[in-house]
Amino acid sequence: MPSYLKQFIDGQWVESEGGTRHAVINPATEEPVSEITLGSQADVDKAVAAAVRAFETFSRTTTEERIALLERILEAYKARSADMAQALSEEMGAPMSLAKTAQVGSGIGHFKAAIEALKRFAFEEQIGTSLVVHEPIGVVAMITPWNWPLNQVVSKVAPALAAGCTMVLKPSEEAPGCAAIFAEVLDAAGVPPGVFNLVQGDGPGVGTALSRHKDVAMVSFTGSTRAGVQVAKNAADTVKRVHQELGGKSPSVVLDSADIAQAVKGTLFGVLMNSGQSCIAPARLLVPAAKQAEAAAIAGEMMKATTCGAPSEDGRHLGPVVNKAQWDKIQGLIAKGLEEGATLETGGPGRPDGIETGYFVKPTLFSNVRNDMTIAREEIFGPVVTIIPYQDEEDAIRIANDTDYGLSAMVFGDPEGIRRVAPRLRAGMVYVNGGQPDPSLPFGGYKQSGNGREHGKFGLAEFLEVKALVNVLA
Repeated sequence: MPSYLKQFIDGQWVESEGGTRHAVINPATEEPVSEITLGSQADVDKAVAAAVRAFETFSRTTTEERIALLERILEAYKARSADMAQALSEEMGAPMSLAKTAQVGSGIGHFKAAIEALKRFAFEEQIGTSLVVHEPIGVVAMITPWNWPLNQVVSKVAPALAAGCTMVLKPSEEAPGCAAIFAEVLDAAGVPPGVFNLVQGDGPGVGTALSRHKDVAMVSFTGSTRAGVQVAKNAADTVKRVHQELGGKSPSVVLDSADIAQAVKGTLFGVLMNSGQSCIAPARLLVPAAKQAEAAAIAGEMMKATTCGAPSEDGRHLGPVVNKAQWDKIQGLIAKGLEEGATLETGGPGRPDGIETGYFVKPTLFSNVRNDMTIAREEIFGPVVTIIPYQDEEDAIRIANDTDYGLSAMVFGDPEGIRRVAPRLRAGMVYVNGGQPDPSLPFGGYKQSGNGREHGKFGLAEFLEVKALVNVLA
């Protein structure tokens, strides 16, 4: 069983000072699959101090030096792709086909996007006889989740390095192995000591210590809205920048002009991928009331054809959700849907037939859902889709925006309908007739889905301060 018991601080793997051992559970077998040491305040203090020292020199590196460094990291990352895919598949349950492609591949996309953004970014702008310059903000604490572990690690680390920042990463204790291998990647690529530090741990321990630390200039957090609120409170006393990508409850608006089969299948693909464990999953499927039965029939067939299976195997099946707490939450929400009167089309409570072990969830479809039902309000984070009928476009827009979240949305329809509806959706990203995430486009949300943006030049700008050099050219 792999052990990741040391922390990576100042370019060295070091023993934790006062940390506690933690077993990582394979969600398909419910057995330990690896182990880490949950770090301590002392570990955090050492890592932040190393990052502070390294910032003095790394912040003054040239753009060309940082481009070369990122290019070396990208090649080293590719060389360890199989190892990282194996670790995250075992720890968070992604089937190997998904782990080797989208999960690991997303990191490659973010490195490439950061390199291109750095090549084009204007760090200086002349205004009259003055210069406006962009400078690295300082030491960044990064707190990342388990659902797309490398995607969210790299979408923070790559632009922070591009900006000239130093950092301390706390990955999720549910999927820590790929982050430990990632630290080895950066070390092999020649990242200077102290620029990148890794402290394993949980949110109440290491996460809190980082967000409160006086020498941390910025916290970049991805996770639940509930946890994000606590991070912001912890950071408030030191007035540090807080960047957050939080929860979602994304609508998929199927206009009357849409190809309903294409729209339903495109929506369900976005939910079923990664067993529904994606913050942008379009789990609220909004269809014209007259077409609800047709949509339910198409969706039901797709759900019934979707199987669950071992993450260790290749294939288009679903793996388990990450842990028992998530499984219990999803089961409770499915039960709530039944209790509140939604129509269960397929799936439902319990494990899939023939599966006795593991945190597997039946692909579940509800129809006749009202937007005030619990399953339409709360982020389920599992393979559960709710069909919500609407009366007209105004009703669809109202329902789509009637949520505490605003991370993403989808719209299917003809060009004229898209032009009417898409601009009125209160979401940071609107996918038109499907489409895939692009690592060069801004990623982030409105309302309780967070603040700030990641990816490409937008993610790079988040790690920079703006300074005015007044009259410097006079």
